[in-house]
This record gives sequence, C-alpha cells and structure tokens, in this order.
Amino acid sequence: PSVAAPTTPSAAGTPAQVAAPASPVIMLPDFTELVEKAGPAVVNIRTAERARQSGPQGGDPDENDQFYEFFKRFFPPGQMPQRPGQTPRGRGDGPVQRGVGSGFILSADGYIMTNAHVVDGAEEITVTMTDKREFKAKLIGADARTDVALVKIEGHHLPVVKIGDSSRLKVGEWVAAIGSPFGLENTVTAGIVSAKGRDTGDYLPFIQTDVAINPG
Repeated sequence: PSVAAPTTPSAAGTPAQVAAPASPVIMLPDFTELVEKAGPAVVNIRTAERARQSGPQGGDPDENDQFYEFFKRFFPPGQMPQRPGQTPRGRGDGPVQRGVGSGFILSADGYIMTNAHVVDGAEEITVTMTDKREFKAKLIGADARTDVALVKIEGHHLPVVKIGDSSRLKVGEWVAAIGSPFGLENTVTAGIVSAKGRDTGDYLPFIQTDVAINPG
C-alpha cells in the first residue's frame, strides 16, 4: 500500500515530497543453525522389561483411556505402548519393549536427561544416537513430580546441549522442539512461548508453548 508523505516548501516555493522512513523488515527465524548444533545431542531411548505374566491389565490401553483414540491411529492392535504400572502382555522371561522416548546429552561423558515415565520400571535402557551408535544405559535417578530422569552411558567426547536460563525467557519468543518420536530420527517443530509458570497442580510450573510435541 502507498503511504502519503508530508510535503515541505522547496526553494522555488513549490511543495517538495519528503520520503517516508522505511518500515523495518521482520524476518521469520531460521532454525537450521540451531538444529545442526543441538540435533546430534538429542537421542532416542528405548526401554524394555521382562514379561512376567499375562493378565487383563496387559495389552492395549482400555478404550475409555483418554489417549486410546489418539494412539490407535499410530499403533496396530496389540502393539500399543504400555502405560506406567501396566503389566506387559506375554509370557516367559524374554524382554518386552515397553516404550520409547527422547533424551538430551548433558555431558560429554554420557549423562542424559529424559522423562521419568519413559524409564519407570525399565530393566533395559537402550540409547541410540543420530549417527546410529547404540549404548546400554543405566538409570542414575528419577523424580516423578517433575517427570525428569537421568541415565548414563559409557561414552567420550559426546555432543551436548546447554541448559538455558528460564528466567530470561519471554512470552512470545520463538522456540523449537527437537525429539525422536516413535523411534524415528530426529524431528523438529517450532512455535512460540505461550505462557510461563503454568501451574497444573500435579507437576511443577510449566513453560507453555504451541509447538507441536509428538508422542515420544
């Protein structure tokens, strides 16, 4: 759209047009550098536990479960992910895959942050990096209230992510999420910070965002 510019008298006495100041150009963010830097430190985590018995609590989530309709779009019958505390379907003592999730390498010697619900009850934890290397991990500790857990793999000179300062975060800032959902390679989504300090009653206050967060 055109903008009417103010006029001022010229030396000859006729109005002269004055150019309007240029509007600042607002550029959308480019996340490529961020993904290239942080992506290698995002890992996939698979967990397994040994099947002990078969019972009514095993198998797929109950159809009344609030997540049933969502998950059944992605998983074939009989292969729904197990909920925490749910007895896995099957017999014998062989390992049964229990779930998958994402993790973030915090130190070059192999300390990894993940969700507590991902590793809850797991007897085997496998970490897969973006370069396809796999490591067996051991659980260091977990906190159910914050849903955070720390696991350890034996590695050296691993890529790491840096923990930020949430007090400096502002509502409306751009944010990107990098994860490894469904055991796939890293995916990236983006959005903005919608709110800070959201109190859910069960967990510590959250940073709310409209970024698409895939299961896992």
